[in-house]
Amino acid sequence: MAQHNDTGNKAEEMAATFLLKKGYSILDRNYVFGKGEIDIIALKDNWLVFIEVRARSEVVYGFPEQTISKAKASLIMKTAENYIYQKDWRGKIRFDIIAIVVGQNFEIRQFEDVFF
Repeated sequence: MAQHNDTGNKAEEMAATFLLKKGYSILDRNYVFGKGEIDIIALKDNWLVFIEVRARSEVVYGFPEQTISKAKASLIMKTAENYIYQKDWRGKIRFDIIAIVVGQNFEIRQFEDVFF
């Protein structure tokens, strides 16, 4: 397995643990529709939250949250639309990013309601 895949899997595990500690219920992980994938789908306070996890080993070339392109955001939203339809969800939704910097100075941050 490529090192970046291993880092991504570890980051998703860290993100899930982080969310559980904050009171989120994890509904789905790695939800795929077409070419899109949503890393984590969670529920908190009647909000359905679609979460993209981004990780970097260093920030020399930018922070993890800066690596999501407009095309990637659009793909996430289309995948979320399918999930909402499949589950017949009629409540509130939002899109979050969990950014993780691994290395000497481990840091995890959550950005809420980042795109719509």
